[in-house]
Amino acid sequence: MSTRAAPWLAWSLMVLSVVLVVGGIALALMTRSTTPERPYYGPVDAVFNLATVLTFSVVGAIIASRQPRNAIGWLLCGVGLVMAINSLAGGYAEYHLSGGSALGSLAETAAWFSSWSWSILVYVPTSFLLLLFPDGRLPSSRWRPVAWCAAIGLIGFLAGYTLEAGPLDDFPQIMNPYGVDSLILDAVAVTGAILASASMVASAVSLLVRMRRAERAQRQQIKWLAYGGALVVGAVFASGLISIWSGNVGIAVSNLGLLGVPICTGVAIARYRLYDIDIVINRTLVYGALTAALVAVYFGGVATLQTLLRALTGQEQQPQLAIVVSTLAIAALFNPLRRRIQSFIDRSFYRSKYDARKTLGAFSAKLRDETDLNALGDDLINAVRETMQPAHVSLWLRPDPSLRITERPE
Repeated sequence: MSTRAAPWLAWSLMVLSVVLVVGGIALALMTRSTTPERPYYGPVDAVFNLATVLTFSVVGAIIASRQPRNAIGWLLCGVGLVMAINSLAGGYAEYHLSGGSALGSLAETAAWFSSWSWSILVYVPTSFLLLLFPDGRLPSSRWRPVAWCAAIGLIGFLAGYTLEAGPLDDFPQIMNPYGVDSLILDAVAVTGAILASASMVASAVSLLVRMRRAERAQRQQIKWLAYGGALVVGAVFASGLISIWSGNVGIAVSNLGLLGVPICTGVAIARYRLYDIDIVINRTLVYGALTAALVAVYFGGVATLQTLLRALTGQEQQPQLAIVVSTLAIAALFNPLRRRIQSFIDRSFYRSKYDARKTLGAFSAKLRDETDLNALGDDLINAVRETMQPAHVSLWLRPDPSLRITERPE
């Protein structure tokens, strides 16, 4: 594809995706106006759906327009387009079920597409994105069977899942218009799921192999992608805990975490502030551990103080004093706990930087007390050797002309 046609096509796909998802949201609003008791999704879901499509489409368009030969940009554009069609199809099917003037056969097909197209969002980033990252090519020709297994597995899973007879998962009122009763399809679906799962694992392994052979810049790119994946895993775990108290908030957290993959992928491929990932990871570890510790202190302190006050006073409810004391304890522990967590993480994960910081601190202490120039030079050479680890170190001192001794003629 020419360098002029690629940006036009990429941004056209982005605009088309936005138009389709807006159309789905409009159909959802029309459904709410006619039958408020059965909306396809609420306003919060619509916002996150629009954010997901926008993120994948915009990041994909940026990559595809700048690097047309990188398949990852087109993959992200395709994922955004499929999710936009999913939104429009689901909204159209729900509008038909609510009594709207929609074609029955077209609404059934839309409901059928909406019931399975979400799997594209799961399988494509976790297989092809990992396998092709960051340059859009396979690590070597040896990984072609993995790519074929991923494609065949996805096709087999979708073939068995989409042609399964019976009511649709998201729309139980509609029978699958393309359903077929066949044991062969069940076997194809199971085989496809196994192949797709195995290809996901192999794709992750390929990324590890690529990182071992990569240069420094490519290592930083892989760190960005790994950071995005860690955000998704952390968001899913946090959403599971939050869903105990609020299901909508849990879903919102998981949707926000999902956006980390395309964003981090775009940053890595565009190489924007590429070497800041180490700082980002460090701060995430520190403040993530600090937040978890402070939350544990807060809830543990509230529960302990309420139990203690209840035992001393005999009253059932003493919440305000416990909350105030726990809040003051968190304020007092914030800085000391942050410093301890920072020191622990530096010792555990950034040992070389931690040792270099200690060496420079010890050299600074000697610098204040040392007066011998030769001893100071030896200390400086040792500090440079331990922190920078160069192949050779030498110290050259320029003499001060004002200190030269000149002979006076007799």
